[in-house]
Amino acid sequence: MATDVHRPVTRTSHRADTTARQADGTPPAPATVVRVDGLTRAFDGRAVIDRLHLDVRAGEFVALLGRSGCGKSTLLRILAGLDRDIEGTVLVPRRKAVAFQSPRLMPWKRVWRNVLLGLPGKPERAVAKRALEEVGLNHRAHAWPKTLSGGEAQRASLARALVREPDLLLLDEPFGALDALTRVKAQHLVDELWQRRGCAVLLVTHDVEEAVLLADRVLVMDEGVIAHEQRIGLPRPRDIADPRFAALRTGLLERLGVEAPATAATPGATATPAATATAAASATPAADTARSLPAA
Repeated sequence: MATDVHRPVTRTSHRADTTARQADGTPPAPATVVRVDGLTRAFDGRAVIDRLHLDVRAGEFVALLGRSGCGKSTLLRILAGLDRDIEGTVLVPRRKAVAFQSPRLMPWKRVWRNVLLGLPGKPERAVAKRALEEVGLNHRAHAWPKTLSGGEAQRASLARALVREPDLLLLDEPFGALDALTRVKAQHLVDELWQRRGCAVLLVTHDVEEAVLLADRVLVMDEGVIAHEQRIGLPRPRDIADPRFAALRTGLLERLGVEAPATAATPGATATPAATATAAASATPAADTARSLPAA
């Protein structure tokens, strides 16, 4: 069946006011914005996604890990409505947006026009500029895409997603092509935007440290299903030098069949995401590797 849609979602900030209480005194549970039940997607008779189940709550940040070819990006494309040749039930918000690893900017349109690309009606330039200002790129609104750095192009892609006011933001390895320092800045930006906007986020990544750094919940996909779920109960902003962070990272690496690299810490030193580039796990059928990037 084709992808179905929910009714419009009522969004709240991730740091929303919790004064509203249920009869028993507990805050109300967030609404479910994504519901996947028994999803199957096959290519040439081989099920890449096999009776998969998934729920994502309003305002939740979920990261999806897994080996290359396990179906992560296929699942994201289905949620985005780009692949409808499926079996099962998929419920997603009407207002959703996606950002890919490649920014996919139209080279013949200036940055601000790229941000508005695909919006209904005739939105004014000010709409694009507000979104560009939110990602720190308003000063490049009139630039041509070919003049942008990799990080700037990715921020333009994020602005194009945000201008749609999504209830669900889908990110398909958006930092994969960035250098280590630009990647750290982009991670911080996404974290800030998520907390400010309050939309649900599903991030597909190969980077275990990135998943633990950003997500409320990390899912590991294997053989077409969600094989493991790990809730990340660490306070924000997160410190990668925290032993609890390291334990979560190690456990997820082991789930992916990757031996966690040994790390050396300087006594009394505190590493933060702004000062330390990410350590990534990139697992493929041919070889499982763990990648550690040097400190910035």
